[in-house]
Amino acid sequence: MIAGIELGGTKTVVAIGNPDGKLIEEFRYPTTHPKDTLTIAVEWIRQRGLPVSLGVGAFGPVMLAGRGDDYGRMLATPKPGWEGFSISAFLRTAFPDCRVVVETDVNAATLAESRCGAARGLDDVVYITIGTGIGAGILAGGRLVHGALHPEFGHLKVPRSPVDEFAGLCPFHGDCLEGLASGPAIAGRWGVDASALAPEHPAWEIQAWYLAHGVLALAAITAPSRVVIGGGVAQLRGLHERVQAEFVRLSAGYFLQAQTPDFIVPPALGQNAGIFGALLLAGGTDL
Repeated sequence: MIAGIELGGTKTVVAIGNPDGKLIEEFRYPTTHPKDTLTIAVEWIRQRGLPVSLGVGAFGPVMLAGRGDDYGRMLATPKPGWEGFSISAFLRTAFPDCRVVVETDVNAATLAESRCGAARGLDDVVYITIGTGIGAGILAGGRLVHGALHPEFGHLKVPRSPVDEFAGLCPFHGDCLEGLASGPAIAGRWGVDASALAPEHPAWEIQAWYLAHGVLALAAITAPSRVVIGGGVAQLRGLHERVQAEFVRLSAGYFLQAQTPDFIVPPALGQNAGIFGALLLAGGTDL
């Protein structure tokens, strides 16, 4: 048996499955204090057996370099109580004979969509998630991108929309992409959750503006063949087409991707991309 955990800023998903990423059973619940959140996952898994391998896709930032004591430790996250907590140490204590692999939640989703989703067969893929925060996983040349840390797409500074006066709410950078276009930013700007806004609401033109500028930066730096945009906020029908149209306008005929009608697409795996990716990591796909 293998197991996977997707640690999101709002919800956690725990699952058991097969090494090929096939999900057998899952359980979803709110993300709270780190020990409480992971204790629920551990007990749920134990009731189904002892896993030989466990993959984790976590919100960030999280230390992924090496495999030492720092590996899997949460860094300066705005999520209260999580900074400094070691995900890998907690899980290795709970399952001492289990292989534990930690990745970002967006990298896990990128992996899943490139192997069995909307970007199947492509080696240069970006997966963007828009929810409590904004993040991006990058697959370049068939390998997940890491550096001194990992890509922090949500904290990219983007040009302000000329019709937007919202100050932004990122506790670190104010009006970075996450501060302007995440779920909480939309609610802060308009006074209601994104799910309550009609498709014709002006919020979505502003949202497309910011996301397209982010995609433009990705096209310039990482040259992906496809960009998959997922997460709760991205479920609005027509949002991907709006972002694509704005990206084409911004590209001004320069970027080859602007000539590809399916460059920006929704995830084929829906809200399961992250947990499928965690299972793929547990099954031996460690990029």
